[in-house]
Amino acid sequence: MNSDALDLRSHALFARQRAIAPFSRFQVGAALLTKSGKIYYGCNIENASYGLTVCAERVALLKALSEGEREFSEIAVATDAQGLTPPCGPCRQLLWEFCGDIIVSLHSARNIASQTYHLSELLPHPFDATTWRQPQ
Repeated sequence: MNSDALDLRSHALFARQRAIAPFSRFQVGAALLTKSGKIYYGCNIENASYGLTVCAERVALLKALSEGEREFSEIAVATDAQGLTPPCGPCRQLLWEFCGDIIVSLHSARNIASQTYHLSELLPHPFDATTWRQPQ
């Protein structure tokens, strides 16, 4: 793992500590790296209805987008699970639409070896504007 990946991992583990997960107790942190080198943090935020829970990856992405960022290179996701935990389907979809085929690195607080993917490996047949746009 290179030093940049290690640094992004530490940012994701830090963000995980801010998670609000009183129901599942499953804390997730994300660190989204822009192409200019800025990092946006996210943690999962649960509520009693579960359906309104927001994942760490989406929190980081929406924070970055709301600050005007549009170009991203990598997102690191960290949990304390028994195994590495990739982004859920809705997160993969939003990451694809706004970040393209970025690097997704998965990390654990339990000394499990990290894994790195391109988003296209986690979302092999994405739905996006190129899927449904009519030729002009």
